[in-house]
Amino acid sequence: MMQKPGLLLVVLALLLTGCVQPPDSPAFKPSGHTPGYTQESFDRYVDETKDWLKENRAFITDDPMREVEANAPFELLPEKTSKKSKGVLLVHGLGDSPYSFTDIAPLLAEQGFRVRVMLLPGHGSKPADLMNVEVSDWIKAVEHQTQLLKSEVDEVWLGGFSTGGNLVTSYALEDESIQGLLLFSPAFQPDSRLVALAPIVSKFFDWADIDPVDNFVRYDSLTFNAAGEYYRTSQQVRDQLEKKEFNRPVLIVMSEDDSVLNSQGILQLFEERFTNPDSRFIWYGDQPASKDPRVHSLRSKLPEQNVSNFSHMAALFAPENPYYGKNGSYRMCNNGQEESEATCQKENEVWYSAHGYTEEGKIHARLTWNPYFENLAREIRQTLK
Repeated sequence: MMQKPGLLLVVLALLLTGCVQPPDSPAFKPSGHTPGYTQESFDRYVDETKDWLKENRAFITDDPMREVEANAPFELLPEKTSKKSKGVLLVHGLGDSPYSFTDIAPLLAEQGFRVRVMLLPGHGSKPADLMNVEVSDWIKAVEHQTQLLKSEVDEVWLGGFSTGGNLVTSYALEDESIQGLLLFSPAFQPDSRLVALAPIVSKFFDWADIDPVDNFVRYDSLTFNAAGEYYRTSQQVRDQLEKKEFNRPVLIVMSEDDSVLNSQGILQLFEERFTNPDSRFIWYGDQPASKDPRVHSLRSKLPEQNVSNFSHMAALFAPENPYYGKNGSYRMCNNGQEESEATCQKENEVWYSAHGYTEEGKIHARLTWNPYFENLAREIRQTLK
C-alpha cells in the first residue's frame, strides 16, 4: 500500500512541473516480462521465481543472494502435526515483498500450519515492473496458489497485508471453504477519495513518486498504474462486502493513525460485515467509540520507547527483527519530515511514528516494528483456535 502525500497534490505538481522523470537507472526500466505463477508445485514456483529474480532484479547492495532470498516466495513446514493438516497462504502489500511476513510466518508454523508466502507479479525486482502489471495478474496468482495449497492440506486460511488483505478477502468471500482470515492493515478503504483518480492519471503519467532506492525489501517509488490497480482491489472488496457478510473468523490489526487508510471506516466495516463472534479487531491507538466486544485497543503513544504512534506497516515486525527492528540495520527516514533524511540517520534521539506525523522538537522515522508483537502472537494463536 502506498504511503505518500495525497494524490491530488501529486497530480497538481505534475501538471505544474511536467511529468516526473526517473533517473537513468536499472530500477526504473521495466523487465521484459514478469515471472510465472502457475507452476504445478510450490517448490517449482519458488525455484523459478528465484531464477527470474537473479536475472531481472535491480540489485542495490553487494549481497545479491540476500536480496533474492528476502524478495522470493518461501514456505515453512509445520512444527507439529495434527489429525487435520492445515495451511495458510500469506500475501504482501503494494510495493512490498514476502519479507513482510518474515516474523509472522514462524508463529503460524508453530501452530501446526504449512505456511506459504507468495510474491505478487510486478514485485521483488524493481519499481518499474509495476508500470504494466494488472490487478487481474494479482487475482489469478492468489487464486492459483490458494488452489494449490487446498490440494495439499485439509484446512486453508488466508492472510494479507494492505493490498494483499484486499486480495485474500475478495477470494475468501467467494470461496466458503476458506476457514478464516488474518489481515494486517487491510486496505479496504483509502484515507483519501482522490486515490480513485489514479487509474485515470496512469493513462498520462508513469510515476507518482520517485525516491532513492535504498530499501532492498520494498519499493519506495510508486507508479500511477500500481496506485490505480490498488484502488481497484479496494473497490472490489467493498462492493463484495456490501452484498455479502464474512461469517468466518477474522483477525484484523490496524493503527488508528494509519497515514494511508481510513481506519475508522475499516473498523465500521468490521463491526457491520465481519459477523463471526470469534473475530477480533486489534486497534493501536486511543480507545475507539465502539461497543463491539470483539474490538481490543492498545495505546500507541509510548514515550518510554520513543514511539509517538503506529504506522501502516508497524504491526508486522518483531522488535528483534534484524532489518526493520528496534536496533535493525535499516532506519526508514523517508517519513514526510521537514528535516533531511541525513539528519534523521545521524540523530541518536529519533522518535518513531506513522508517515507524515510531526511534533515540534522531535525527528521522526517510520515505526517499522511492533512494540506489542508478543501480544499479537497471542491474538493470532487465539484466532486460529
